[in-house]
Amino acid sequence: MTDFTTIDVIAPNFKKRLSGVTATVVRLVPIQAREIGIVATGPVLPDHVPQIPLAALITMPRDRLRVWHARRNVEMIAGLALKHLLRKRLKLVFTSASQRQQTGLTRWLIRQMDAVVATSDRTAKYLEIPAQVIMHGIDLDDYAPSPDRAALRAKLGLPNGTLVGCYGRIRHQKGTDAFIEAMLPAMRQHPDLHALVMGRATDKHANYLAELKTRVAAQGDLAARVHFLPEANVEAMADWYRILDLYVAPQRWEGFGLTPIEAMACGVPVVATRVGAFEKIVTPDTGLLVPPDEIDALAAAIDTAIAPPEPFKTWSTNARPHVAEHFSIQREANELTTLYRRLLTQS
Repeated sequence: MTDFTTIDVIAPNFKKRLSGVTATVVRLVPIQAREIGIVATGPVLPDHVPQIPLAALITMPRDRLRVWHARRNVEMIAGLALKHLLRKRLKLVFTSASQRQQTGLTRWLIRQMDAVVATSDRTAKYLEIPAQVIMHGIDLDDYAPSPDRAALRAKLGLPNGTLVGCYGRIRHQKGTDAFIEAMLPAMRQHPDLHALVMGRATDKHANYLAELKTRVAAQGDLAARVHFLPEANVEAMADWYRILDLYVAPQRWEGFGLTPIEAMACGVPVVATRVGAFEKIVTPDTGLLVPPDEIDALAAAIDTAIAPPEPFKTWSTNARPHVAEHFSIQREANELTTLYRRLLTQS
């Protein structure tokens, strides 16, 4: 039987496949557990994450107040069922990363919450009720510059030219095609420039990836400098940032967007579109911002970054200190824990 005596907060994760929300839960809960009694629950969670079985929720005692922190509609529904049907003593929290008009169901569910968190100021503007803005962060111990980038590139089998990367899910929303289209003219002007595309295309987006590869193959000699890489394990991702000279985040839409933060923590400057939280993440001292879906502007920004005298060298120096000050995962964990404790003192 599950021991609930030390559990103050439950963070559900009801999705089996890897997603941004899943990654958030997996990253945060072990860190938050150092300061407060928090566990995750869901069908598939790594062993290192403090957790309880889903079935244990049915027998959760009503001895005291606990926080239920949902990040999806289905988890808000589950929290409401536990609270109102099974009469569990819960304070309900929802984190929203969406930057679009919510459905009627979502708006209704959000109104039932005791507290709402938005991952950026832009996200908060889409909510109909007040929300506390708590931006995501990353573990700075996991993401740091390489002491010998040339050796790391050799280990990974990469050339030692100028490497520009675009990582994440491969699909139209993420702008993978915009990255390739913007890189092609830059590669024609800079013979040592290479484009690295890393990520996974789900079955739904397999044709999209195939079309991108066909487009690249038609570019003659340039094709050899566009590298389509398989998705790396989470534990290996930092190395793939460390070998870059520049990271590009070309998304057409994004809820928040962690990859620029991960790149910058590794000392890599960023060119990004003005979506998600990128306007907060990327500053004039660490990179450039362009409008989404404007490939010419994206191409010009990439060219500016790598053209002599390469500003990305200065941006690289500023990138990690900026992340350390504003986007550490410890800061995110502390702000959430403060919210939990405030709710737990309420009747």
